[in-house]
Amino acid sequence: MLSSLVADFRIIFERDPAARNWFEVLVCYPGLQALFFHRFAHWLCKIGIPFLPRFISHLARFLTGIEIHPGAQIGKGVFIDHGMGVVIGETAIVGDYSLIYQGVTLGGTGKELGKRHPTLGENVVVGGGAKVLGNIQVGNNVRIGAGSVVLKDVPSNCTVVGIPGRIVYRSGVKVDPLEHGNLPDSEAAVIRTLVDRIESLEQQVKQLRKSESESKSLVAAVLSESNELENCSKVNNSCLLRDKEIREFLGESSFDN
Repeated sequence: MLSSLVADFRIIFERDPAARNWFEVLVCYPGLQALFFHRFAHWLCKIGIPFLPRFISHLARFLTGIEIHPGAQIGKGVFIDHGMGVVIGETAIVGDYSLIYQGVTLGGTGKELGKRHPTLGENVVVGGGAKVLGNIQVGNNVRIGAGSVVLKDVPSNCTVVGIPGRIVYRSGVKVDPLEHGNLPDSEAAVIRTLVDRIESLEQQVKQLRKSESESKSLVAAVLSESNELENCSKVNNSCLLRDKEIREFLGESSFDN
């Protein structure tokens, strides 16, 4: 437990540029204080002491605004930045050197027994206000965007954004964990792709209308192509939505029926 507390203390100086000195960190960082309380309460919980661990957790919540159930497993070097409104459930597991911002919930989705809270791997960054719910697995080096709602397993080395959370892979790209605002906008990418497609189709329509006035023989060809486009739009696997960004945004299941 002592080694974990030392790691919790040291990581603050690596990840918070506002950390000035050790005394300020000890007195003025609620995330560190909440972890101190939790590690003691978790030890009491493991040896079977009743009531007292929950009371310590309740006291820590009152003093810091951070609620961590005594049964939760928190790895070493975890940094809860600011921390107000953070809730970590009983069966949640947080890997080493993870970074959690204010308003984060690692919660359950019902009243089921057993493992019902998420498991976070190592070096996970959870942005402010994000909700990670249910017995799901979040891999190592994952970045969860602020305000995201994650309900499904997340592989390692990728980014999750949106409601519900959508996975955006960034393999091979090393990102500073503090740059949690530097996230891709999947919705904007899809909209941009659709706008480009519309512009391309408008250009084709203009060219067809121009050629229509030159020869009556081309009119039949134009009508034939328009019928083919209309028939194509009626099938489930739309031939106009083949772009990778759109398929990832809508989900592959949208094209399976």
